[in-house]
Amino acid sequence: MLQDFLPAILKYSQGNDREVIVADNASDDDSVEMLKKEFPSVRIILLDKNYGFAGGYNRALAQVESEYYVLLNSDVEVTPNWLEPLEEFLDNHIDVAACQPKIRSWKHREYFEYAGACGGYLDKYGYPFCRGRIMNTVEKDHGQYDTIADVLWATGASLFIRSKDYKESGGLDERFFAHMEEIDLCWRLRCRDRRIVCIPQSVVYHVGGATLKRENPKKTYLNFRNNLLMLYKNLPHGEVWHVMLVRRVLDYVAALSFLLKRHIPNVCAVVSARHEYRRLQPLYRSIRKENLEKNKGKYIDERIKSSILVLYYLRGKKYFSQL
Repeated sequence: MLQDFLPAILKYSQGNDREVIVADNASDDDSVEMLKKEFPSVRIILLDKNYGFAGGYNRALAQVESEYYVLLNSDVEVTPNWLEPLEEFLDNHIDVAACQPKIRSWKHREYFEYAGACGGYLDKYGYPFCRGRIMNTVEKDHGQYDTIADVLWATGASLFIRSKDYKESGGLDERFFAHMEEIDLCWRLRCRDRRIVCIPQSVVYHVGGATLKRENPKKTYLNFRNNLLMLYKNLPHGEVWHVMLVRRVLDYVAALSFLLKRHIPNVCAVVSARHEYRRLQPLYRSIRKENLEKNKGKYIDERIKSSILVLYYLRGKKYFSQL
């Protein structure tokens, strides 16, 4: 991935005030040696063990002094002038904490990419979806979402964020390890009245699933567990118990669906995720209290008041433009 995509990052990210840094999460291959040999201009931050997506970024960014950070996956292909629209927008909008480019699929280049597309939203029960992707329906990009738009979350695959907002909000939740951590971070920022925006004038291509495939049980476990933790951390008092009750039902429906497909490891992953959520919940009480104290009390429009499952499966709303 580094050999394929780092050359374009270096070529299209040039500037006196820009630096390309690779953080190594204690990799056990020869990637560090390859970097030193083939990309000597790249600064390398070596971490002593694999801290995951969240912990790895927190530790790496603690060693970086800059007004802005760009968190970029190693499986992202950038394009000419990809940084300029993002940087210019944040320069001119001090109320915006973070933004993302338009994310297209590297494998199917005319289509949006599943995990980020053109900016992310949440439904009432914590299910994420995007401009350009709802559930498993990924749209072809024909310019339908080329307007700059406020979103609830920007994908961690290519996240442009003010360092001040990153630090003051506590960064990524390291207990998450990987998956949902950028949604949690952006939700915290939105609750504190900071805007998150998609800037489709910037375009990148994401391979996606380079670490864990979509049906991988470990990925299922992390997605379900972290989603529950995120809900508990950020939901208002008036919603939390109702939403968590409904989610309990929906999660076991998901487990049943895996069972009918004979995906037994994924059934176990969902059950394990719920058990681990219950174990960790007491550790998050003080964090939830802090988040609610810093909440500005405004309803976030980018978190819709209905269920995306109902809209998608029962009402046939397959595209974001239909919502």
